[in-house]
Amino acid sequence: QVQLEESGGRLVQTGGSLRLSCVASGGTFSDYNMAWFRQIPGREREFVAAVSRRGGSTGYGDSAKGRFIISRENSKNTVYLQMNSLKPEDTAVYYCAADPSTVWSLDLTPVGYDYWGRGTQVTVSS
Repeated sequence: QVQLEESGGRLVQTGGSLRLSCVASGGTFSDYNMAWFRQIPGREREFVAAVSRRGGSTGYGDSAKGRFIISRENSKNTVYLQMNSLKPEDTAVYYCAADPSTVWSLDLTPVGYDYWGRGTQVTVSS
């Protein structure tokens, strides 16, 4: 069973950039498709981006397209989310998630992911 720990969230100004990291332990990292979701209190968890087990395929939610980049380093058991041109509406808790499926299918819903981190807070000031 894999454990996930996010880091990198902080307060940033509108237009700024931030890179989130998620380190996995307790499993073979390259066995998992990885994703980032985000959540605002009182709202459903929203898909942000996902990357396949070897990093060859990626997918993005509408809010992330053109601004965010997901990547992974399997040698470091880490997945990243580079966020650029940040807006106040990007303010949320960002979660890392792992999907053990051997098939790459861009799953935009939280139910497709078996393992979750505790999240890291990103706040974008206007």
